[in-house]
Amino acid sequence: MNALPHFVSAGEALTDLVRTGPDQWTSMTGGAGLNVARAMARLEVPSAFAGAISNDVFGQALQASAQQAGLDPRFLQLNDRAPLLAVVHETAPPDYFFIGDNSADLQFAPWELPSGWEREAQWVHFGGISLARSPLADRLLSLASSLKSQGVRISYDPNFRKLMDQPYDPMLHQMAALADVIKVSDEDLQGLFRTSDTRSALERLRQINPNAVVLLTRGAEGAELFSGAQAWHAAPPAIIVADTIGAGDASVCALLYSMMHRPQAGSIEHLRHAVAAGAAACTQAGATPPTRQQIEALAPSVSVIPFIQGSQPCVV
Repeated sequence: MNALPHFVSAGEALTDLVRTGPDQWTSMTGGAGLNVARAMARLEVPSAFAGAISNDVFGQALQASAQQAGLDPRFLQLNDRAPLLAVVHETAPPDYFFIGDNSADLQFAPWELPSGWEREAQWVHFGGISLARSPLADRLLSLASSLKSQGVRISYDPNFRKLMDQPYDPMLHQMAALADVIKVSDEDLQGLFRTSDTRSALERLRQINPNAVVLLTRGAEGAELFSGAQAWHAAPPAIIVADTIGAGDASVCALLYSMMHRPQAGSIEHLRHAVAAGAAACTQAGATPPTRQQIEALAPSVSVIPFIQGSQPCVV
């Protein structure tokens, strides 16, 4: 493999341990950084996950998942530290904690990535709990800042989790200020800004970086896209939902894909494809990213309308 990837997702790969019975647990490969990389690779974009994993049975499963997705293996770093685990002990509603105070992911060394990769990368994505875990967080912030100065476009999905409390605020502001695209959900905004008022939280986020394109995903209510003074609302197509795992990752990847490969399409079409991707992901169980064909099949059924910011859109 000689060609370098056009898309890189930097952050964490981890193992989800999900409680399925009183004494039963199921392990699944995951992590925000790895999931986004896999979703973009599914769209046939040369992609990589840049991060570190453990050299044990959990890390081997993560490595196999990355290989199966076709990710560039040169960006995945292995070491002998313990694995990072997310223990989901309740699923309805979800409740979880993380194990990994000195785990393998924290050893990620950006300076060991392939030489010259920045010149080929069109977008680099950041987010997840990696930006809330020292010393990894500072390394990723430094990497994002360096890439931005070189003209590489940055996307950012905070992907709120419980450890992103008040000490995370400076990171939120710095990453949002660097980002060309920010993806958030209703739940992200409420958690990050510690408020039930989603609209005021969105306004506070946009004030950090008025030039960023913001994708707000709203579950069954669809999504909204904000670009400068313009805003659009998209209603999702009618589908049979298997589950919602991976819908947000699919949405942001489809948005970035559309911006990369169809710049002439405009914001309405970019949003339409993002919502179609999220819907397509919901039709399949587990973190199964949709293909371009699945997205294109649903996109015509996505209704998009402009609306005045600060108002509540109404699709007719």
